[in-house]
Amino acid sequence: MKNDIQLETLRHSTAHVMAAAVCRLYDNVKLDIGPSTDDGFYYDFDMPHRLTPEDFPAIEGEMKRIVEEDLPFERLEVSRDEAVKMLTGQPYKIERLADIPEGEVISFYKCGSFFDLCRGPHLESTGKIRAFKLLSLAGSYYRGKETNPMLQRINGTAFTNEKQLNLYLKQLEEAKKRDHRKLGRELDLFSIHEEVGPGLIHWHPKGARIRSLIEDFWRQEHFRNGYEILYTPHVGKANLWETSGHLDFYKEGMYAPMEIDKSDYYVKPMNCPFHINIYKSGIRSYRDLPLRWAELGTVYRYEKAGVLHGLLRVRGFTQDDAHIFCTPEQMEYEIKEVLRFSTFIWKTFGFESITAYLSTRPEKAVGEPARWEQATASLEAALIASGLPYETDIGGGAFYGPKIDLKIKDAIGREWQMSTIQFDFNLPDRFDLNYIGEDGKPHRPYMIHRALFGSIERFFGILVEHYSGAFPLWLAPEQVRILPLTEEQISAADELATELRLQDIRVTVDHKSGKLGAKIRTAQMDKVPAMLVLGAKEIENGTVAVRDRTGAQENMTVIDFIEKIKKAVLSKV
Repeated sequence: MKNDIQLETLRHSTAHVMAAAVCRLYDNVKLDIGPSTDDGFYYDFDMPHRLTPEDFPAIEGEMKRIVEEDLPFERLEVSRDEAVKMLTGQPYKIERLADIPEGEVISFYKCGSFFDLCRGPHLESTGKIRAFKLLSLAGSYYRGKETNPMLQRINGTAFTNEKQLNLYLKQLEEAKKRDHRKLGRELDLFSIHEEVGPGLIHWHPKGARIRSLIEDFWRQEHFRNGYEILYTPHVGKANLWETSGHLDFYKEGMYAPMEIDKSDYYVKPMNCPFHINIYKSGIRSYRDLPLRWAELGTVYRYEKAGVLHGLLRVRGFTQDDAHIFCTPEQMEYEIKEVLRFSTFIWKTFGFESITAYLSTRPEKAVGEPARWEQATASLEAALIASGLPYETDIGGGAFYGPKIDLKIKDAIGREWQMSTIQFDFNLPDRFDLNYIGEDGKPHRPYMIHRALFGSIERFFGILVEHYSGAFPLWLAPEQVRILPLTEEQISAADELATELRLQDIRVTVDHKSGKLGAKIRTAQMDKVPAMLVLGAKEIENGTVAVRDRTGAQENMTVIDFIEKIKKAVLSKV
């Protein structure tokens, strides 16, 4: 955690140096904000000069001069009137100043002639900055509102040394090659169409095939682990969302209502209230608990256009949602089982590096403190028993309950926030959930939200990038492509394809005319795991010449090939 804070301070200080450099190089620069981020920093500018990537060398050169000058970062605490004078000609900063409550300290940080409204902290001096790089430009609406001016955002990153920076830049280059939007087009997996609307995904046959494999595996494993599957409506009356609190706290993320029979209906942003209604449909006894209910429920949330990003940030998506209703005595076991189940799922999909983050009670919270303590203790005990490495974020929980977040690392070392195990003390109270205990009296159940993938869309995007589109055999939309040597073998190739399909092997035949080498290259570009070359000799001998996408080759009988494929699928490789 200490290293994270140091890196955050370094990056925030580098953002100030970048802003100082921009102000030295260009006239009439109006500043907005320049925070650190998980991967670096950014700063938003309003200025007559239209920035392009060609400006980066000049800006970086000026930043290096500021670093060489070793200017101290000086903290200045001033009155509100003094702050207004200091911010003359900086309208965005004056508006930000108005956000600071009366009585709170107003501080600036100064390096050389540059100063910025900022609470800090910063490094001792600019000379402490060692390694940085400007990465990209983007447009950003002031305060994120589309009716406000569009500002110019420079994104950059900084590390404590050049070696770390170079490793990160190499990771970025690899990430560009693996970008799921690029691979999605090349492999014909999905598309987004402006005439339908941004953030709404069209699944093509190959992408839909992989999705169906993921969902089939998800359902099978949920049944094996004691869950029942639910299906719930896509819309609900306004009063449902009033009871749940969504219309009070989440309305900006919901789509406008539609009027039906003089009542307002909203498309659902979440599945939770529907699962709760099923719970309330009958009297529940302690003997009925725990209840483990899961759903692949499609939800719709309004996301601003500027944050939409392929499959990773969308407006319509399918949550792999689950809710567990249990007694206090059952909590710890249930959390242990969720962690075990989650770890099994991630490792099956090829993610071996998993880290947990435990978030505890914030200052403002609902629910009895004793229930918070019980729930937090059960989360921590389950983490210890699981053996997963974990960090604790004191006070970082949601207002309605403590949680565990699981993060995974992909093939190039990027960390992704995925599974969540979240206690909820809010909804059971709002919907007055009860079960009859051993004492014959009503008791409030513990409710646990649990998502493994978060959403199918986002998980699929991460999966594409993790495997760089070369899915393992069990997930590949096309497991086998038959390559007849000449037109004379096409009929036999079609017959072989039928035989393989009857064995649940996903297979196609390349009917195009052309040389074998070209067909092999096409199959490799399509990332097909196995190619079967079929000529007159193979037909006569009842064999196939097998070639995988890495170039390895072997000859075998059709029966042996089928057996090999089946074993690989069963082993999830």
